[in-house]
Amino acid sequence: MSGSAYTVRIVGDLADREAAFAVRKEVFVGEQGVPEDLEYDAFDEPGADAVHLLAVRDDGLPLGTGRLLYGPTAADRTGGDTTVGSLGRLAVTAHARGLGVGVALVRAIEDVARARGLTAVDLHAQTRALGFYEGLGYEAYGPEYPEAGIPHRAMRRAL
Repeated sequence: MSGSAYTVRIVGDLADREAAFAVRKEVFVGEQGVPEDLEYDAFDEPGADAVHLLAVRDDGLPLGTGRLLYGPTAADRTGGDTTVGSLGRLAVTAHARGLGVGVALVRAIEDVARARGLTAVDLHAQTRALGFYEGLGYEAYGPEYPEAGIPHRAMRRAL
């Protein structure tokens, strides 16, 4: 799980967790205006059926993050199918965009999903990011809907 001058790893300690949350705050709260109380949820708490990933530059600077929900935790986002994971909270800092960090995070999340025996990954994509996810093999389904005041579409990719 590495790219040029950065690595992607599963969040394993408090420092990684804080770094992942700082990236999300910078991107979602700071850049996109998502209310902070909507950005963080019960799936961010220890013990939730969630795996958080973090992309860090070789010098330790956090570049991006994402999470995978699985099992019953993901079921309300996947039409009740517990064999499908839910990719979410994918965020890449402004200075790291264009370096392949987002692609590396998505692929790493898919690897985690495969390792957990999942058959597909769903996500709620901001409509402006549809092309990014389509390029990674995701297909949109269902109507557009607002989430945190931002237009989204559901997407899925079989693993």
